[in-house]
Amino acid sequence: MQFSRTTYSRSPLSQAVQLALVGCLLTSPLASAEQDQQAIEKISVYGKHNKLILASGTATKSNMALMQTPAAVVVVDSELLNSQNNTTLQEALRNVSGLGQAGNNYGIGDTLIMRGLGVNYTYDGMYGGADLGNSFNPTRSMTNVESLEVLKGPATGLYGIGAAGGVINMVEKKPQDQAAYQLNAKAGAWNTYGVGFDATNALNEDWAYRLVANHERSDGFRALSSGRDEVYASLRFKAAANQNLLFSTAYIDDSNQVDSIGDPVRIINWDNIAGGQGPVTADQLPNDAKGKGLQLSDAQRQQLADSILPSDGTSPFRLGKGDLISPLSMPNEGKELRAKVRHDWYLDANSTLTQQLLWRDYESDFVRQTGAYNYVYWQRSGVVNANPRAPLVVDGELYPFAARRQEYRRQVSSERTWQYFADLQLSWDMGSVVGEHLLSVNVENRDMAVKSWSAYDADGAKKGANAIPYILDIRQPNWPTGDFMDYSPVLTSNYDKSLRAYGASFQEVLYLTDALTARAGVAYTRVEQAYQHKGTDRAPEIAKEADSDDAGVTYNLGVNYQFTPQFAAFVNYAKGRTAYSVLGSVVDESTSNEANRPDSESKSFDVGIRFTALQEDLLGSLVWFDTRRTNLRYNNPDYNDNPNDPEFNINVPRYFFDDEDSTKGVELDLNLALADSWKLNLNGIVQDAVEIRANTRSGQTKGVPKQMARAWLSYHMPVFDAQDQLELSLGMSYESERSINSVSFGIPEAYVDGYTRWDAALRYQNAQVKVQFNIENLFNQHYYSKALFLGGLPGNERNAKVTVSYQF
Repeated sequence: MQFSRTTYSRSPLSQAVQLALVGCLLTSPLASAEQDQQAIEKISVYGKHNKLILASGTATKSNMALMQTPAAVVVVDSELLNSQNNTTLQEALRNVSGLGQAGNNYGIGDTLIMRGLGVNYTYDGMYGGADLGNSFNPTRSMTNVESLEVLKGPATGLYGIGAAGGVINMVEKKPQDQAAYQLNAKAGAWNTYGVGFDATNALNEDWAYRLVANHERSDGFRALSSGRDEVYASLRFKAAANQNLLFSTAYIDDSNQVDSIGDPVRIINWDNIAGGQGPVTADQLPNDAKGKGLQLSDAQRQQLADSILPSDGTSPFRLGKGDLISPLSMPNEGKELRAKVRHDWYLDANSTLTQQLLWRDYESDFVRQTGAYNYVYWQRSGVVNANPRAPLVVDGELYPFAARRQEYRRQVSSERTWQYFADLQLSWDMGSVVGEHLLSVNVENRDMAVKSWSAYDADGAKKGANAIPYILDIRQPNWPTGDFMDYSPVLTSNYDKSLRAYGASFQEVLYLTDALTARAGVAYTRVEQAYQHKGTDRAPEIAKEADSDDAGVTYNLGVNYQFTPQFAAFVNYAKGRTAYSVLGSVVDESTSNEANRPDSESKSFDVGIRFTALQEDLLGSLVWFDTRRTNLRYNNPDYNDNPNDPEFNINVPRYFFDDEDSTKGVELDLNLALADSWKLNLNGIVQDAVEIRANTRSGQTKGVPKQMARAWLSYHMPVFDAQDQLELSLGMSYESERSINSVSFGIPEAYVDGYTRWDAALRYQNAQVKVQFNIENLFNQHYYSKALFLGGLPGNERNAKVTVSYQF
């Protein structure tokens, strides 16, 4: 195995120390140094010093010191995750700058963003489910996750189909040769409870196992209930002196209630009201001058004016502890089964072949409320309060807080995936120059199926259908009775989708001098997609299968210079590919004028510094970045294919492909582990995330804050003796306001407020027992954890959780 080259690496003592630092990951404490190196996990190899992780394989798939890595990489270790008592990936994202919740998130699964753009999810470098239009996207648990590694920006072929924001690699727990058993239980607010165990041991000198299981339930804040049953099993086999096999499986059965609306924004457009935002009188709400739209009486206009708050139309209407989660809704029932085999073959002292084969099956079923719009006052298309987007009046009575144009949607979806990766790593040296070749090939196959049904209130239901009743008052909803299927659901989506992807990449890592390192890579990726419409109530005919492909070359180039052992600077440019429509319909390129459409790409340019201090007890990075997703499609306004229209013009392109999503900013990540007493994680970002459509720059991208900052500080000390430890922790999370604008719905300037939330933890542990008490939202701050479509999802109120673990 080739260790990263540092200014200390030529000393025999230093080499011995490096081997000792990774000893905690070796598969046998009595193995020789050569055998130890063979047993190390190749995707993620950690050199540990003073409890800080100083090396990562995510950016290069080699064991490279972070101080020498020319890429923006952040590593979160198990100590920090355990201190915070994180149970899901959404809770753990607080430890990485720029990683947050996506806007317009309907509350289904991990719809996360990094630097304002989408991310890939992997387990030990292999596909972990995608963020594809709120389908095939589970809520990922931290039960079997040892640590997180985050690569920001395009991965350029290293992990298959890429996302512009980067890769979240979840490093899973592995079998150990020494016996270790742990039982744990937890209890907390909202009838939260859970039990689990973690067991590992050697079966003989060649075999070792690990078995992790978890069962948990919670009623949840605002009835956002959740449940999870998980089993993870893995076997490691030493097939030969130079070959290891790892077999792993996972079964996850979870249930998570969906809140698509949260606290809604009341739809009032202040641009249509004389005097603008502020207290409103009845004469400021005139009826349509031409007699169109809903005509309100003077008394009704006064009633409507009395209901309007100055914050309406610009921020969510607070429902307190109430919610708009209808009893017709059904939690997202997800089931995931995956199996993986990994083969590490150490061909000689300088070459390693790693092969991984993954099979994954995921299916989900849920009913969510996609709309519940409280229309107040809006001049749309020149008409004031045009139906059905007008305030609700029934039998002459006005309901100013009513919700209408409701849609409930049931979706049943499934995804089956095969993925194969082979990584051949060759170490070499030529005089004073040391390097590593990495040749990777990958093949991926996904088969997806989706069926969706929609049920509507009277604004959308067909004549004679059993319509869902209007919500007469969002503050105290009158809920429908019965089941979703009782309300004349319409089949609106019914299709199969397949995706075939394959690629090859070559990367060179160069240790040119003790101070100068570089990496250069090139990759070719091809994505072939097929879409088959199978018939719906609105389009019953089975359509011809549509096929398209997305292929091309990507690359990366990075240089890192370590000025001193404590300070380094790097520059990195990466270009990746993103499949332009992994979930949505695919246009047949052979018959449409979209043939040879430009392929969607992702690009990132990073300039950063890394620094250490206090004898490597402190490790930090500061990065300026420009990351974007390009070649996005938009309609050409001059295109018109209607021959009866006087503006008929089919001789111009139907689409343009120069739209993009772009984020520029500066991010800071810092970790401190001082004197075995203090630990600190500090990260923050200042960013400008925008959409460029039709050559016009939008405002801040929906749901993306301009500033985020998070910190977690821990102090631990002995209580009775060295084995009895007490740890006190304090955490802070800050996000600035996030946009939830929607011009088409009459709220062009709407936001969810920024917030600062404080958390705390107290932990006692000895050699066998650990008792931990976590308090979330210490000062009971009201805040919105996610920006939804025309609303905000209220974050948890103050709550507590106790976790007890027993090791033997």
